[in-house]
Formats: sequence, C-alpha cells, structure tokens
Amino acid sequence: MDLAPRPDTLLPADAGPARKPFNLLRWYAWVSLAIILSVGVGLGLISSRFIIDESVERDALLTAQFITSIADAEVRHVSIPNVRTMGELLDPRTDHALSDVDPEARRRARGEFLDHIAHLPDMLLANIYAPDRTVIWSSNPALIGKLIESDDDLDRAFEYKMRVSASYHDFEQARSEQKFVTPPEQLFIENYIPLFDADGENVTAMVEIYKEPHDLIVRIEHGLLLIWLAIAVGVGLVYVGLYGIMRRAARLMAVQQKRLIGNETFVALGEVSSAVAHSLRNPLASIRSSAELAQAFDEGPAQKNISDIISQVDRMSQWVRELLQSLRPLGDEAVPVDVAQALRDSLQAHGQALQQGGVRLVLADLPTVRVLGQPALLGQIFSSLIANALESMEAGGELRVEVMRHDRRTLSLRLSDTGKGMSEQQQRMAFRPFFTTKQGGVGVGLMLVKRIMECFGGSVRLSSREGMGTRVLLNFRVAAT
Repeated sequence: MDLAPRPDTLLPADAGPARKPFNLLRWYAWVSLAIILSVGVGLGLISSRFIIDESVERDALLTAQFITSIADAEVRHVSIPNVRTMGELLDPRTDHALSDVDPEARRRARGEFLDHIAHLPDMLLANIYAPDRTVIWSSNPALIGKLIESDDDLDRAFEYKMRVSASYHDFEQARSEQKFVTPPEQLFIENYIPLFDADGENVTAMVEIYKEPHDLIVRIEHGLLLIWLAIAVGVGLVYVGLYGIMRRAARLMAVQQKRLIGNETFVALGEVSSAVAHSLRNPLASIRSSAELAQAFDEGPAQKNISDIISQVDRMSQWVRELLQSLRPLGDEAVPVDVAQALRDSLQAHGQALQQGGVRLVLADLPTVRVLGQPALLGQIFSSLIANALESMEAGGELRVEVMRHDRRTLSLRLSDTGKGMSEQQQRMAFRPFFTTKQGGVGVGLMLVKRIMECFGGSVRLSSREGMGTRVLLNFRVAAT
C-alpha cells in the first residue's frame, strides 16, 4: 500500500505559492551595511565639522591677537598722551573731541595701523565699524561711510563684546558689507575683532576681516581626506569582520538545524522501524521454523522451494537488523582507535570475497596513528565501503587504499575502486537514507558511514564517474597524544 501523500493533498486548492525561507545572512548583510554606512557617514560629518570649526577658530584667535598687538604697538610707538587704545583714534568723526592730541601723531598712528590691516596675508576685505555700525574705514573705499544694518554677527560682537568667527563657501549678495575687490575662490573666513577703550569696558571700534587662508585650506582638505579615508577603511574592516562572523554563525546554525532535522527524522524512523521490526520478527521466525520443519520431513521436489523460503527469510531478517542498526543512536564518547588496525581487520574479514571476486588490493603504507572514534564503528565504516566496492566490481578490478593527508590534526584516507561508478544524480542521493542502487539493498550503508564520521568530528566525501569507479575520502580527527 502506498502511504505517501499525494502532492495535490499537501496544500489547499486556494493556497498561494510557498514562501521563501528567511535568509538571515542576506538580511544581515544589507541591514548591517546600511547601519555601518550611516554611522560612518555620521562620524565623518561630525569629524569634518569639528576639524573645520577648530581650524577656523584657531585662525581667528591668531588674527585677533595679531591685530590687538599691532594696535597696542602703534599707540605706544607714537607716544600719544591721554590715549591708551587704538579704538579711540580710528573714527575720524571724533577727531575734534581729542584737541589735546597732536593731529599728526594721531594721523600717523591711525595710518600705520590701517596699513598693517590692509596688508594682512590672504586678506579679501577689511572693514572697521564705529559703535553705530557705520563703516569708518574699509579696504574697499566704496564701503566707507555706509551704515550696516541687519548683521547678526556684527550685532552679537558689539552686544557681547566678544570675538565672533564664521566660515563660508559662497558670499551673500544681500549682505552689503561683503563687497569683495577680489572674490573668494573657495572657503573664506569672517572675523569680528573688538577694540576696547582705555578701561576695557566699552567697544570703541570693531574690525571685520575676511580672509582666504590658502595654507589653512590645504591643511583642512588634507585632514578631511585622512578622516574620510580612515572612516572608509574602518567601515570596511568592521563590515567584513562582522559579516565573516555572521556568515560563520549562519553556517553553524544551518549545520545545527540540519542535524536537528536529521535527528528528528532518525527518531521518527527509529520508532517506525522498531514497530515494523517487532511486527516482522515473530512472523519471520515462525515462517523459518515451519520451513525448516518441512525441510526435515519432506525430501521430495519441494526441497528447492523450501530452501528458497529459508534464504528469503534470512535476507529479510538481515534487512531488519541493518535497518535497526542504522537508526540506533551512536555513542558520543570518542576514544583513540588504531585506524590502521581497524582497516586491516576489515580487509581480512573480506579477504576471501576479494579473492573470489578477482579484486586486486593495493594498500599503501599506513601511519601508526590513532584517531577519534570507536573500534566497532570504524570497522563498520571500512566494512561497508569495502562491501560496496566489491558489489560494484562484479567482473573484478582494483581496490586501492592510500593516505592523502597526515598532520597533527587530520588523517585523510581514500578508498578507490574501478567499478561501474555512479551518475551525478546518484552521487547527490548517495548519503540519503534508504537510497540504494543494489538489487535487494536497504540503502543505509553510506548513510551510516556519514553519521559515524560526523559523530566523531570527521567528514566523508564521495566522487564517482560512470564506468570509471568511485572514490571515497575519509577525514579523521587525530587523537591527542
């Protein structure tokens, strides 16, 4: 009776297409890439802004110190009595209030100071404002005498009596004080530097400097390049490292899931097989006993039929034993096993079959090494592979055993035969339960080989070509000495 469900009964009639399984690695790759790139870009922008602001602030501080130093030096140079700061001399409209100051000394001090301002390196424009926001001097004569309104930075500098700095990439046409004689090429800096009275409490003049420091810009660009390069390398290393870890974890999860499904399958098959074996053993024993009894009392022509019955019963009993053995839980405790001795014992057990089958044995020198496993299970591996090789070489051939790799951790043995080989489809199905190409076979031999090898941390690989034979590579874990 065919107990397999029909394909059209697995899903309802109105069921849609099956959903694809969730690909954890693919989702992680894209999501982690987006997050890491976002973090990298954010850090890059913050670092870039910090570098620019700190560089501009440093340049503004040096410019302010330079201008105040010049102002103090020029005042001391001309020795003007009753006047201790340059800010009190810059506005020509207040000259009449300084009747006790020599006009020539005042003109010379102011001229020297303005000449220094006009020849500052990298300067685009210089303006000096009176407290009423009127331009009392400018390197662009067209701005002298203009009243500047709605300038937040200028108002803040006067109100809080502090230095104010800002950086720009494009000048604003709406700002009437940004009338450059030479337009800036790229980044330029605006500095407001207050000049105080003799008491240091009131701002008597405000110096505005527009600079395009080429050397500073080159240094900023170099620093930004290094920052973005470091961030790009860091992002790449973090992504590759995390992706590698996640990829390995995904592989381990896939292996664990596969093992879990396999274990559940074996548990279910074991329960079914135990029930089937229990149901078959008693009838088979009864049939064999009856056949033996009939064989003992009947010496007529029925003897051949009775012998056939006994042989078929024995074959079915062997199937049941192999099935139960293949689904029995394997012992997890590994012990050091002499792999060379286990192989020789299996070859000796099949010696007569090899000779009768016309199979020539080519055995390489085996190292004296112990691998992790159990003696009975390793013998079962070699016996199963040798039996398969014998069955594939019905007309004789060659069975070769050779060492492919031997180091402190791994021992690799390859068993090759010159039998009929396997097709690609048969190779893909070789390690699956109950798949067999042999007449009357159960299909558990190679499956059991794979289970035993993986149970003790090893692996098995099979390669074959039709008409060219089969090769089985066994990778054992070497026991620690």
